[in-house]
Amino acid sequence: MSHISIAIDGPAAAGKSTIAKRVAKKLEFLYIDTGAMYRAVTLYVLEHGDDIIKDIASHVHITFGINDEVYLNDKDVSSEIRSPEVTNNVSRVSAIGEVRTYLVDMQREISRTSSVVMDGRDIGTTVLPDADVKIFMQASPAVRAERRLLEETARGNNIDIAALTAEIIRRDEIDSTREISPLVQAEDATLLDTSHLSIDEAEQKIIQLVEDKLEVQ
Repeated sequence: MSHISIAIDGPAAAGKSTIAKRVAKKLEFLYIDTGAMYRAVTLYVLEHGDDIIKDIASHVHITFGINDEVYLNDKDVSSEIRSPEVTNNVSRVSAIGEVRTYLVDMQREISRTSSVVMDGRDIGTTVLPDADVKIFMQASPAVRAERRLLEETARGNNIDIAALTAEIIRRDEIDSTREISPLVQAEDATLLDTSHLSIDEAEQKIIQLVEDKLEVQ
């Protein structure tokens, strides 16, 4: 097996990115944050308008830095893509066919040249349907809202927990019911509920799953 692919899917704030980064580091795989890619496109669309979407490949170029920085057309937008405005619009932009086609092609190309841990909404079902290991991470909306509140507070944003919970439920509805690549657990994915797991516990469960299935030592 030349390259190994690990797909981690799940709703917003389930812990995907945090755990995926740690798993990738542990296994010495490349980590691909597909959510950040959609956020970068969303930021560009908010700044330049929806008209650019029909020719997105000519307008948007996304790369990652050695410390997981996100570059949009060679500009570091790691902080900007986490703004409330981007968060509130990313599900809408992500559902647009041209956006998904462009980014999915990019993600698949990366997986063909490297062993990857890739997280998102449709990695195991659409982007990497033949991934060697698939995990679907979930947690209750209340737990996810608490996690997001900590993140927003750390960024200096003052957001009400009730508003955060409502926004998470709204995003779940949009992501799960969109026509193109909806958020859904792949039939061959392992379900991992992180509601009552520490980061270390969740990481170890995935590492163990990878070792069991692929005999990675």
